[in-house]
Amino acid sequence: MEKSEAKRLIEQAYEAWEAEEWLRAAELFERVLAHFPDVEPSAVWWYDAALAHKFLRDWQKAYELGREAAARAPRGEGDPAYWNLGIAATIRRDWATARDAWTGFGIELPDGEGEITGRFGHACVRLDTGGEQEVVWIERLCPTRGRVLNVPVTGGRRYGEIVVHDGEPNGERIVDGRTFSVFDELLLFEASELPTLEVTVAAGERADLEALVGLFTEHGYGAEPASSVRMLCACCSEGTHEQQRSVEAGAQRLSLAAPPEEARRLLEEWATGTATGRTWSGLEPVG
Repeated sequence: MEKSEAKRLIEQAYEAWEAEEWLRAAELFERVLAHFPDVEPSAVWWYDAALAHKFLRDWQKAYELGREAAARAPRGEGDPAYWNLGIAATIRRDWATARDAWTGFGIELPDGEGEITGRFGHACVRLDTGGEQEVVWIERLCPTRGRVLNVPVTGGRRYGEIVVHDGEPNGERIVDGRTFSVFDELLLFEASELPTLEVTVAAGERADLEALVGLFTEHGYGAEPASSVRMLCACCSEGTHEQQRSVEAGAQRLSLAAPPEEARRLLEEWATGTATGRTWSGLEPVG
């Protein structure tokens, strides 16, 4: 391939890029890179080709081309080639490559090998629900992967599932005067087996309902008002997770994430506690 033809193909690739024709753009970049893999601008072409496949959710190609892009990127300087490779490697469960990518980006990881399970704080993620909009809190296990902390209202989504999210924010939410970025979900990485239930509870004091939410949380389950909107908790900079749900005294419906027998047991434990006036009824599955 002559350099004049390569220049023409690269121009066409960026024209396709502007039109969001991601597959055509990637194919044109790859045609040129097959002949000119290491010329001065090739690092950018490798990155853009990998990014186009990321937009297409072709994680195998994003991984393959991302490795080439990262191999030509400076380490420890926050180069996005490493971040995109970290996402693709995580989705492929290639933990060695993911660890190297995050380190190459400049992120300090927990010691060890294999799957990354650390404490990377909390984030807001917009679930990919096929048209509906639902933003939930996650607890990050690595820079791109986190466990859902809310009881989702969207059918088929569950408390405790693990999702992979994008690295670039797409919106924000304000909670108690603090602004939190919202990231888009890329993939449901690991489903949760916890079913979603609803129950009517009544109590004389707000503290009684907060105690019920706390009881479920202590046992690794979820509980929050069924009518509440997402974004009902706040995270502090030290990484702790403080529930800030809109729980009020009186009767209301709660969404629960727990096996039915466990939910009944915890509801009974709560209702027969030292406080008076606590009742529950109408426990039933959702969806």
